[in-house]
Amino acid sequence: MKLVGIAGSIADQSYNRTLLNFIAKNFTGLVDVDVLDINEVPMFNQDDDQTNSPVIQNLCKKISAADGVIIATPEHNHTVPAALKNVIEWLSYEVHPFDGKPVMIVGASYHTQGSSRAQLHLRQILESPGVNAVVLPGNEFLLGDVKTAFEENGDLKDQRTVDFLQTTLQNFIKFAKVINLISQSNGYQDEDLSAKKGTDTTVQGIDMNDDDWLDKAAKKVNAVEGGTYVKLDSGLLTVDQLNYFLKTMPVELTYVDENNQFIYYNKVGKAEDMLAKRVPAQVGDALDKVHPNIERVMKHVKQVIYDLRSDKTDLVSMPVPGGDKDHHVMHYYKAMHDENGNYKGVNEWAVDLKPIVDQYLQQTGQKLVPDPDAKLDATSGASKDESKPAVDANSGASESVEEPAVKPEVKVDATSSASKN
Repeated sequence: MKLVGIAGSIADQSYNRTLLNFIAKNFTGLVDVDVLDINEVPMFNQDDDQTNSPVIQNLCKKISAADGVIIATPEHNHTVPAALKNVIEWLSYEVHPFDGKPVMIVGASYHTQGSSRAQLHLRQILESPGVNAVVLPGNEFLLGDVKTAFEENGDLKDQRTVDFLQTTLQNFIKFAKVINLISQSNGYQDEDLSAKKGTDTTVQGIDMNDDDWLDKAAKKVNAVEGGTYVKLDSGLLTVDQLNYFLKTMPVELTYVDENNQFIYYNKVGKAEDMLAKRVPAQVGDALDKVHPNIERVMKHVKQVIYDLRSDKTDLVSMPVPGGDKDHHVMHYYKAMHDENGNYKGVNEWAVDLKPIVDQYLQQTGQKLVPDPDAKLDATSGASKDESKPAVDANSGASESVEEPAVKPEVKVDATSSASKN
């Protein structure tokens, strides 16, 4: 289980950070804990909204992607420290990563009560509207007399304390699994197709639904073009060379970022000649503007994006219904991630498989024949799996659907390399 840890202190020497680091180091068989840094979080100021600053966006993304959160709070004047309250203010203002997120509270204190009053206040804060976290009940881990609790290497001295901490952590894992299962059953409904939240690459100050978004956004960020070189992970190309390369891809590519903003497609031409019809004015649009405003369509689009964002799958594929004997068009939706595993959007490609299959059959001397046992879906021509939802013909995004079941039959050809069956 992937968790993030937040120590509610920005002090150089923080026993609560030491406690989180001990959990991360000592219980690797149970959890993978990423201890986050809150030292650079600015003071909350509603008149100076810094929600889109890198530090707030990083915290938001890390918490959103985690299976749960462990917060270790000190106790200052019988309550939580100002630094921790400040972080929660930012993460409940314009973004809400704690909403529905399982949270476990621990705490360390110089005194015997071990931050008990701060933990009680923190529980009330986390369960308030706007934060709406789901806090593990009971299982209070209160580490008192913390100055003498740790070895020099950061390990807890008392084995009984370690055992109780492990029991508490195991209970949290069970709790988080249940909460996440409940959330995931309807989680797609919260997928925002309007792209209002923004991300660290969102071009600010330009209406994303403007027909001239591409030119205006490019001017705003001083985007390079033409013969300017761009260094890639495994190559060096000019912008022109990148365009030549992408335009000649044998598939139609579309890039939708993690904010659900449609920002690129590679085939420029007449929409009627495309497998996935796109026009230049759509570049920059939010996804709710790209797809028909039909409830069942939006539901399927949200489901696909949510499944990819939440790592339920990294690839969704579907045939386009209504094809003919000369075409079998497939749409694929692949989740993209950065080097740290953070979701970065969807790589969609559309391809007509019929020419590829025809070439294969011609070169191998085989042919396709119907499978008499296959149950065909009359609307799509795909083999229907009764355990899976049907494809929506208008959605442009759907859950996985089985391919037509076919059996190869070999025709003998004296010039062919295929063997006789």
